[in-house]
Amino acid sequence: MTELPEPTLTPATDVNTASVDLQAPAAQPLPAHRRRIRTPAELRHRGQFLHFLRIFGGVMTLFALAYFMWTPGEWPNLLLVWVLLTILADEFGGWFGYVGLILGGLGYFSPEQPPAQWLVILPLVGGALFAVLLIKHSGGPLVLPFAAVLYAGVLLGIARYGLRVDPQLNLPANETFQRTALLAMAVGLGFSFVRQWIGIIYRAVVRRQARLDAIAAPLSA
Repeated sequence: MTELPEPTLTPATDVNTASVDLQAPAAQPLPAHRRRIRTPAELRHRGQFLHFLRIFGGVMTLFALAYFMWTPGEWPNLLLVWVLLTILADEFGGWFGYVGLILGGLGYFSPEQPPAQWLVILPLVGGALFAVLLIKHSGGPLVLPFAAVLYAGVLLGIARYGLRVDPQLNLPANETFQRTALLAMAVGLGFSFVRQWIGIIYRAVVRRQARLDAIAAPLSA
């Protein structure tokens, strides 16, 4: 009798796996993230809130300046606070700076008499500070170095040649006076310089987003 060959076993295929592989759809690309477009009402409310913050910050800065000018103190401290807070108040709006400039004379109405040096500081530094505010309002951050040079030039020039005009005008040559007045100006204008550049960059980003919103609006309709 002829023997039949033994059957060879083939590995069983996983039917479920094969069917899943055949039926699995191709991976779809994830949709790109779409930025939410702000409505005109949202933009208006945001602008109103920023305007409120600007007014609030300016008023609070003037209140702080008025408090320090009314409170008795040493003239270097009053000079530092007056120049610095006046320039910072001007960052919230032009008229805040001019009001801060006027508040320099508030000490003459306080119960305590201001230091005797304030009779020289008020007109001398006030005139230079007024010129700084005028130049500051004439342009952007690029005019601030010119304002700083004018301010420093006036004070240092009077310190050098003031005695020739008035032999008793020796306060501008005082080292404490020069250091305090120039430090307050440098800090204030330095803050303004950085703040204005940040504002320029921010407005450029806002304009770019507005253009993107204008392009995306018809597509989302």
